[in-house]
Amino acid sequence: MPDPVFLATAVEIVLRAGDIQLAGREEGFTVTKKGEVDLVTEVDLDCERMCRAVIAERFPDHDVLAEELDAGPSARRGARCRWVFDPLDGTTNYAHGLPIFSASLALEVDGRAEVGAIYDPSRKELFTAERGEGAYLNGRGLRVSETAVLIDSLLVTGFPYEVHGREDDLVGLFGAFLGRCRAVRRLGSASLDLCYVAAGRFDGFWEQYLKPWDVAAGALIVEEAGGRMSGIDGSPFDPAAAHLVASNGRVHDQILDVIRGFRAGRSRKRTD
Repeated sequence: MPDPVFLATAVEIVLRAGDIQLAGREEGFTVTKKGEVDLVTEVDLDCERMCRAVIAERFPDHDVLAEELDAGPSARRGARCRWVFDPLDGTTNYAHGLPIFSASLALEVDGRAEVGAIYDPSRKELFTAERGEGAYLNGRGLRVSETAVLIDSLLVTGFPYEVHGREDDLVGLFGAFLGRCRAVRRLGSASLDLCYVAAGRFDGFWEQYLKPWDVAAGALIVEEAGGRMSGIDGSPFDPAAAHLVASNGRVHDQILDVIRGFRAGRSRKRTD
């Protein structure tokens, strides 16, 4: 069982990040671009600075991997313990006033997530997990859904900022699922997508072109809620692999079958 101070720290940081996010919505914030459509706000930066300061004070021998700030080579020591932080998952939503965003923090030990916390300040929902100890929403246990067939499933996906030039592949796969499940949603926060699978609100989730901070905490929450994680190709889940399928376990292979079928069809078209 992980040291309880680790989960307490993760919870404190995501709650403080949520307060910063809500304050920014009330007081206003600046927005800049780090790509053609990829946004960053001063709130992202403020949340990340806060997280780095807390970890540096309490665990000076731990590493931090986060989305926005490069702390320099001196901060990357190859430590056994690494905190993986997304200071504002759903920045585009946040910048447009859409209240679907979160802060996500995981603690990895020897490369495996042991603690995770994700906070949605708009709905006051705190998702947490410790490896081997279950997953929780505001202190109440989480379990994935019982849905057994894809046609009865509500799925969710996401598109990367680098969607331009990949529209046929991404939208084509989206369309393949539309004909096989009850419905597909796209929220714009991978962390919350994973939490919603853990909570049984979604039955499955697939996405490509992800970063470790998008998924490290959420994947642990899914697993601890009884769900299943894998790569989009069915390989063992790896937060550094940039792609995933998360599900209740019961429809997981059916989701993978749709993906394999779509890719096989595209491959045949290219060779015709």
